[in-house]
Order: sequence, then C-alpha cells, then structure tokens
Amino acid sequence: MTREEFQKLAESGVILLDGATGSNLRKAGMPVGVSTELWVLEHPQAIQKLQMEYAEAGSQIIYAPTFSANRMSLAMHDFQGDIRKLNADLVSITKEAVGGRAYVAGDMTTTGKMLEPAGDTSYQELMQVYQEQAKALYNAGVDLIIAETMLSVDETVVLLDAVQSVCDLPVMCTLTVEADGTALFGGNAVEAVETLQEMGAVAVGLNCSLGPDQLESVVASMKKVAQVPVIAKPNAGMPVMDEFGMAHYNMAPKQFAASMKKLIAAGAGIIGGCCGTDPSYIRLLNEMCRNQANYKR
Repeated sequence: MTREEFQKLAESGVILLDGATGSNLRKAGMPVGVSTELWVLEHPQAIQKLQMEYAEAGSQIIYAPTFSANRMSLAMHDFQGDIRKLNADLVSITKEAVGGRAYVAGDMTTTGKMLEPAGDTSYQELMQVYQEQAKALYNAGVDLIIAETMLSVDETVVLLDAVQSVCDLPVMCTLTVEADGTALFGGNAVEAVETLQEMGAVAVGLNCSLGPDQLESVVASMKKVAQVPVIAKPNAGMPVMDEFGMAHYNMAPKQFAASMKKLIAAGAGIIGGCCGTDPSYIRLLNEMCRNQANYKR
C-alpha cells in the first residue's frame, strides 16, 4: 500500500479498523501474563477465528498480532529466537485469516521503557529495536504499519523514524492518553498530531485507556490542528476486574456505537475499538457508517 493509496482510502469516507485482540484472546483461553505473540503461534486458530469475524463485520484494516514482537519486550518472556521469523509467521496467520478482504497492518507498540533522561533507554538502542521489527514486518508483506498504545510523543517519534528508515509504507500512530489529552509518559494529543504529521505519519490519534464518551473534546482538539485523518480506537468503557483477574467493560455495543458517532462528528476519520470490543461492536460501527452520507465503500 502506498501513501497515495492510503490517502485515497481516507478520502472515500470513514475508515473502519478492527476491535480488540488481547481481551478476546483471554476469553478464548489465553492465560494472563504470557506473551500474546508466542501464545498465538501455538494457538493460531483463536486469532484467525477472531480476525475472520472482523473482516466479515466490515473492518477495512486488520492488525496482525505483532504488537510486542520486538526484542526488548520479548526479553521479558525469555525469548531468544528469530525476530524476523516470529513477525513473518504472525503476519502469515493474519493474511490467511483475512484472505484479501482487508488490509493487514503490521502492529508495533511501546517497549514500556522510558527514554533518557527520564529513563535509562537511549534513542539509538530504541531505534535499533524498532528498526529490526519494522524491517521484519515490511519483508513479511504487511500493507501498512500501525504504532499503537504509545505512551509518549517522544517514543512515538523514535518508532516513526525507525520505520521510515527501513521502508516507505504508510504509518498510522495512536497514543494512549488521559481524559485531558495528556500522554502517560509525556506529551499530549495535540502535540502528537502536530509532531507526527510533520514527520510523515498518514494518520494520528488515540487508542485504549478510555471509553469513547470520555474522548470527544480530545478528538475535537486534535482535529483543529490535524492535516491528516484523526484516529479513534477507544475501549468499551471502563473495566471492572472480577475475582479471576478478567476485565469486564461497561459499554455495550449500541452505547459504544452511539458514542463513536459523536467522535466522528468531533473529527475522527478512522475508527475502531480497543479493549472490551469484539466483532459485534465493529458490525454496529459498520452499519452506522453505511448510513452516513460521507461514508463510501
């Protein structure tokens, strides 16, 4: 996928992403605390069933389960294997599930390590980690890259820089923010849009952390400075943990869709769901978008 092809897709109307991965895999039996990426390799049928349902629900871009498939994050699970092969295998699982019905995005995220001087991770060290994964995703044949659940503007800058140094795929970026737009490890939503679009991101926005009913003003503030589409991929409300450590989210599909309609009105041009959402949420978003005059297939 070229930048021009992405822009054409965005100009055709609201782009529909997929919904949650991790919370649905836990329902499918994935234990808490394991590496999602390594578990998926051993249980590919779980993610493939979910992704086939997302494609059927109307998702136009589906995220490969490569979220933390970088050397720094996998070291916490004692993984010493081939990063290139791991990413290639995970992308292949998604490509098989999607079957050409949607674009496949190579998914990248924060390492959870803070950059110097706030933390002890250097720019160059982080750059190399992200370059390795980005090159692996490019070689695996993804259509674009998504940097999601980023915790700071600074780290997102490093990730975007790393991707652009190894390939020319379109890159979307989403950060996790508080209700006032503040990123958890530094920066804010408006700064993210201004900085990342200037660097060449094809879309910038928000994912995870909060429900759509808490993000209307943040999306509106991002839209005011955006020259690229604004992304909104929030959780299904706020979680409540049960006695077994499972998170249950308080926003039903219809309520979620109604709140997402307000985010579109506030300026979101690319939408989807994060934790707590499933194909039923995406199906309702698809139906809602089909009924909007500015949405075209």
